[in-house]
This record gives sequence, C-alpha cells and structure tokens, in this order.
Amino acid sequence: MAPNGTADENASYRYLSTRGQDSGFSFEEVVLNSVAPDGGLYIPEEIPRATSWESWGDLSFPELAFEIMSLYISPSEIPPADLKAIIARSYSSFRSPDVTPLVQLRENHHLLELFHGPTFASKDIASQFLGNLLEYFLAKKNQGKTSTAADRHRLTFVGATRGDAGSAAIHGLRGKEDISVFVMFPQGQVAPFQEAQITTVPDENVCSLAVAGTFDDCQNLLRRLHADRQANEDFDLVSSRNWAHILAQIVLYFYSYFSLVKKSASLKIGDKVRFVIPTGKFGSILAGYFALHMGLPVDKLVIATNENDILDRFWRTGRYEKQRAGRGGPGSGIKKTLSPAMDILTSHNFERLLWFLACEFASSAGMDQLWNQRQASQEVSQWFQELDGKGFFGPVYRDVIRSARRDFESERITDHQTIETIRAVYRRCGYILDPHSAVGAAATQRSMHRTHASIPHISFSTAHPAKFSETVVKALRGENGFSVETTLMPTELADLEKREKRVTPVENDWQKVREIIKARNGN
Repeated sequence: MAPNGTADENASYRYLSTRGQDSGFSFEEVVLNSVAPDGGLYIPEEIPRATSWESWGDLSFPELAFEIMSLYISPSEIPPADLKAIIARSYSSFRSPDVTPLVQLRENHHLLELFHGPTFASKDIASQFLGNLLEYFLAKKNQGKTSTAADRHRLTFVGATRGDAGSAAIHGLRGKEDISVFVMFPQGQVAPFQEAQITTVPDENVCSLAVAGTFDDCQNLLRRLHADRQANEDFDLVSSRNWAHILAQIVLYFYSYFSLVKKSASLKIGDKVRFVIPTGKFGSILAGYFALHMGLPVDKLVIATNENDILDRFWRTGRYEKQRAGRGGPGSGIKKTLSPAMDILTSHNFERLLWFLACEFASSAGMDQLWNQRQASQEVSQWFQELDGKGFFGPVYRDVIRSARRDFESERITDHQTIETIRAVYRRCGYILDPHSAVGAAATQRSMHRTHASIPHISFSTAHPAKFSETVVKALRGENGFSVETTLMPTELADLEKREKRVTPVENDWQKVREIIKARNGN
C-alpha cells in the first residue's frame, strides 16, 4: 500500500508454492490454477502488515473486505473499482445486512453467524468471492472471442465434499460462462439435506458425482486428477484449495472483532480476543493466522475438532498421523460423527501453516529470507512425502511445535458433548446451534474455563441448524418451545429434499472420474 493508505499502482504482490519449486506467481495465476505445478499450495511470499487496521472499525463488510484484499492483490491486476464491484456482487445475496452478524450467547462468548449466504453455510463466504473472481479473469481472457472460439479459455472446477463445501462451490459457480463444475461426494455418507443441495441444482454447467467410497477417497481422487499431466492438458483445473478461499475468510476476523468492540462496554481497540473455530480442512482457522500476523490482536486461535482429531493430536504430540481416533485404535478409516463436514483424515490447508512454521524455524539460522523459504519448502515436501508413504510424519522439530502452540490451542469434542452443548445453549438462551457450531461452542467453554472468562471469545457458527435437523431434533426433542416447523426450518429450504435430483454415480477410480469430466466437457 502507498503511505496514504491507498493502493499502489506499481505494487507487485507475488506468491510461491509450499513445495518450493515454483515462485513469483501473480494473483491471477494463483486463482486460475488453485494448485501449483509442483503439487504445492499457493501462499503469499510474505504476510503484509495492516498498519492502519485500527481505522477500519466503522467500515461495512464489503468496505472492510476491500481494504484487506487490497493488501494481497495488485491494482495492476484488478483495478480498485473492479475489486469493489467483485466484492459487492459476492455478498449482495446474503440475507443479513451485516453479512456475518455477531450474536451473544453468554458473557464473553459471542457467536459469528456465517450461514446467511445462498446455501446457509460458512463456505458461501469464500465460494461466492472465488466464483466472481474466476468469472472476472475469464472475461478478461476471452474478451473479443466468440462463445465457440477454439482458443476460448475455459475452466473446470473439481471439488470433493462432505456437504457444505460442495454445495457452496456449486452455488458460487452455477451458470457462469466457461466454467464447468464437478463435485464429488461419498455416496450415502452426506446428510440428506446437504445431498439435496448438491444434487438439485439445474444449471447445465453443474455435475454432482456420487463416489462409491469415503470422503478421503474423494480427496484422493481429486489429488490424482491434479497430479495427472493428461488431465491438466485436457482441462484447466481449479479446486477448493484455492488461495482466494483463505483470503476471503481473513475478513471475518477483523469484522467480528470490530463488531464486538461496538457491542462491548469494556473492550477497546487493541484489546485481545480469542477465536474458536470448528475445523476440518483448516481453511477458516488458517485465515485467522493471517489476520493475527497482519496485526489483529488475537490472544489465541482455538482449533475445535470432533472425534476425527488429527489436528488435535498434532498439537498434543507434534506428530501428524492418519488414523481414526476412538474405539478400534489406529487405522485408515474415518469415524462417522454428528458433525460430518469435519469427518476427515487430513486437513489440506494445514500444509500452508506448516510452511510458515518451518520458515520461522529456518530463520533461526541467521540466513537470508530466500534461504529460509527454500528450507521451509524442503521440510514441507519431505513431511508430505512421508505422509503419503507411511501415513504419518513427525514428531516435528521442538521449535516448530512450540511456535504452533504459541498461536493455537486445540480441543477434541465428542458426539455426546456435541448433543449436550446444543441442549445446554438452547435451555440457557433459546439459541439453536448446528452440530459443527456446537463443537465450537463446547471448545469455547473449555477455553473460557482456562482463561477464567477474562478474555472475550468469538466462536464461528458454520451452518444453519436446519441443515442438520436430525441431530438438532435428537438434542432438543421435548424441549419447551422447540418445533421443527416454527423454530428450525427456514422457508427457503422447506421443499429442498422434494426437488428433482441430478446425480451421476461413479466408481472409486480417478480415471473413471476423468472420463466423465472429459465427456461432459466435450474433450
């Protein structure tokens, strides 16, 4: 940014890969490719400091998003007026004028509602923004070309989902010219409501794929597609690992912080706050790491996992291991829980955090920043080679886990505790949590106990409770005043499961998936 706080037209914001073979990427390249050619994930070469963040307190959500995103996007790539228009379009469909309103559950515990977008889930925050970014860059590339031109640039989005991420991606990209959308989900393992959101979208550019396997199988299929040279030659692939997803979510931390300052009689700008995030793929909480290192006064980022607890185990042991927690001991399966969006074996955005931790560790050698970055990339590449080959890596260096614990804490919440939290919150204040938000609320209570409730906490509410009505009813059946019809189901979703489904069954075989994509794209 220029000294007066405006965008510097001559600035150049570059990105690199966590695996180290590639660097110097533009924002446009990062958005259009999602995954780096060497298989790594894109990250900014440095985290910018928001030197004037204290002056943003009275900005609206779109205005704040513009200030934050301008620190990561060169105005030579997206002029300020265009970026403002993209942001405005991305959040115009949200039902709340605040986009993400903050509500109080109890003293020093506030809940950030992230479910006011088109699919009633937090993933809309990132997916709406990414969809409009892709549309913008494609329009620039295809300017002056006819719709049938052979050299017209087209993109293929392929995603893997347990529910919310897939439906949000579909609704962010549905109907957009020159973009084909393929979303894989594990057949029979997605909540009926979420499956209906994935499979009932009528737009011709959308295809839902029911995979005969688990969610981890879907993720493996996605990795194989991105690693296949022929698939990348046949289609320009983008995925939900896109850096733009992280960028959009950084805004949530600053916006909720300012919202809390306005609501609180005692909290002042500069005072610290704890954030508690229900965590699966690690994207939402990783955005908090960026907000912290941009200058937001964050006391801790609290990771809230369910019984699929690979992240919680890492913070406790320094070892990152694919295994199912609980009865049955180590294994390769996922435990089915009441918070299915968090039922994962590996958190792909965690690679991005590991790179920054490794780079910080490398800096202790006293070499220059380029050397530090190369060392970090070598460590990350080695760790993930071990993960692919042995199913685990670590324990990592003591200084790496020490740095991780400096900024983060973790909690593991069981299904029983999830149900009890939904019930307790409803009895106390009449508020209905979905099971993922309940995981975050339960972790918040533990964090408040550790801090003696002296530090304000903001936990994220990631989905509307109607999306997980079976679990909510299980928790609240017979409770005074509770009714599915009057207190749970929004009118926009009342007939969702009755709509016509469009779904393609597919074997657990990445080449079969590639064939379907190729046939649908006309390659």
